[in-house]
Amino acid sequence: MPWPVLPAVATVLLLCLPDQRGDVGGGPHVTPADLASVGLVGYCALRLLRDRARPLTRTAAVVLGAPALAVAVATVAADDPASALTGFARCTQIFVLVPVAVVLLLRSRRDFRWVAGAVVVLAVVQGAVGVRQYVTGTGASYAGRDVRAVGTFGPLDVMAMATTVGYGAVIALSVGLALPPTRTGARWPRRAALCCAAALLVPLALSFSRGAWIATACAGTVVLFLHGARRAVRVMAALAAAAVLAVCGLGAGSGLMAERLDSITRVSAAPDRSVTDRYSLWAAATDIWRDHPVTGVGPKGFAAHRDGHASIGLSAASDTAGAGHAFQREPLLSPHNMYLLVLSEQGLIGAIALLGCWSALLLCGLTRLSALRRSGRAPLPGHAAVPPHAAMPPPTAAPQAAAPQAAAPQAAAPQAAAPECAGARRGATGCGAAAVGLLVWQAVDFLYADIGGPTTVLTSVVLGLAAWWALSPAALRDAPPTPGERASTAPASGPPRAGLRPPYGRPAFRAAGPARLCGPPSGPPSPRQVSTPRGCPNAHAEEVRR
Repeated sequence: MPWPVLPAVATVLLLCLPDQRGDVGGGPHVTPADLASVGLVGYCALRLLRDRARPLTRTAAVVLGAPALAVAVATVAADDPASALTGFARCTQIFVLVPVAVVLLLRSRRDFRWVAGAVVVLAVVQGAVGVRQYVTGTGASYAGRDVRAVGTFGPLDVMAMATTVGYGAVIALSVGLALPPTRTGARWPRRAALCCAAALLVPLALSFSRGAWIATACAGTVVLFLHGARRAVRVMAALAAAAVLAVCGLGAGSGLMAERLDSITRVSAAPDRSVTDRYSLWAAATDIWRDHPVTGVGPKGFAAHRDGHASIGLSAASDTAGAGHAFQREPLLSPHNMYLLVLSEQGLIGAIALLGCWSALLLCGLTRLSALRRSGRAPLPGHAAVPPHAAMPPPTAAPQAAAPQAAAPQAAAPQAAAPECAGARRGATGCGAAAVGLLVWQAVDFLYADIGGPTTVLTSVVLGLAAWWALSPAALRDAPPTPGERASTAPASGPPRAGLRPPYGRPAFRAAGPARLCGPPSGPPSPRQVSTPRGCPNAHAEEVRR
């Protein structure tokens, strides 16, 4: 495993540890994953100080820095700025610091796969624990029975396992659809990824989380269409047939599952108690925003202003029990809608900054993925086939008889590199679809949930993966740069020679000719293409001779 991604992988995998929180009181709850996220940010800062390089592009700095500026303004303008500092630190950690650290530490798509693989491993572990809880009746309490799958997170965070499993299902589906289906040696990874995505739907269903169901369905649909409309239609038809078979033939739709599914369609006609409380919290958040439209009441200020704006029918707390915990009443301290929470606590400034940031990430991610799909003739760094004439020596006194002998290996180079180029494009498509799918999942889930609980740090890592694909130039690189490539792009220590343009920041070798993914460029080579590339050591002498 590459060292730079180890802090991010550790942050994800530490969520496998059981949650030791025994009650809802006692102040902020710090988990080992939270401490690991602090180490992740600190390690990234040390690397930046050591390398002395510009960390982000201008676009990335604006997109990722806007939420930090907005929450800072809301903190200063809060009624009690001292108490709002805790919320400022938490929002900055989740939406700015950890995503920026992930963007800076991932050097290639290989690093992306390490972190995404850690998320899938976490989802598998939590899903297995959740299924065992349902089968043995040791889960969280639901409708008078301890059958709700919550993983190792306990009944105080019933959404945590559903969130984790939803992330893993989206990543596994993206990877499975991106792998080639024809080659015999590559069939088992594709089948394993698709079977993993299908298996994760079982604990997702047993979590009884309607918001996670809807978010996974939306994200999965987007991922399917990103891999092709025809394939999406076929897969959705197969899933519909399987659902009909499960409900009608096997009776899987009876009991608690059918009741939970039916409650989604009755949220306005005959809502249950949880839906009624959620409506009351949404109305309270809207009223708070009307009283403080520009900057809100400050981070962590919703709980203090809730009772003054909520209706009399709002429950004071929700009942939690099971999964090894005694009966407790958990206060309703948030509106269970991230957008309304930001609107009430940070006002229009915070809502516009956060929505603008996520919209920019989604747009940039889709744009990069679309450009990759259209790039049948565009190179992926590290996988572009070297054109035949680029490897030819300058036209000197070489004998003409040697030309036919060298023509065969040179002509065979594009054909030999074609499978590698196609595999690189499929790998890039899988990473891009996974990043976009995760962002869509989170955007939909935030309609029914907000930050809080142990998986909040996992949300920040997922946002970092989406930001990396949308904004980082390393997303077009399949493998980390070698030490020689890093040295070739470093600025020269001495002053440039007079009359010559220094090739600062250029790679050690740049193939001449039009940019194509596979195959030779069209047209005969020009004298400038045949000569030594500009990034090579003799580039200045060749430029002077020309």
